[in-house]
Amino acid sequence: MSPRDKPLFWLHGEVKTPPMSRQARLEAGFLLRRLQQGEALALPVSRPMPVIGARCHELRIEDSAIEWRIFYRTDPDAVVIAGVVKKKSRTTPRKVLENCKRRLAGYDKAAGD
Repeated sequence: MSPRDKPLFWLHGEVKTPPMSRQARLEAGFLLRRLQQGEALALPVSRPMPVIGARCHELRIEDSAIEWRIFYRTDPDAVVIAGVVKKKSRTTPRKVLENCKRRLAGYDKAAGD
């Protein structure tokens, strides 16, 4: 990791096996690495999630018959991971969105923002 790369802060969840396949973990790791290097990702791999907050997005990871979502926020000094969920419906459940908001608010409070 370069000194200029942003660290990842995991507030909840992880990319692990099981249940994510090896290929899905590799894809997630590749995309997270690009974010650490300051790259702004767009559709189809990342979608803005302003309902969670400013600079919030979801990574979209395909895993055979399963789709995963990694909710993250790009801060000037870090990439903050607010959650990892298996996609089960067309819309993101309200509880998932509220949990991500709560985790990010706690992170900001602890950081003094």
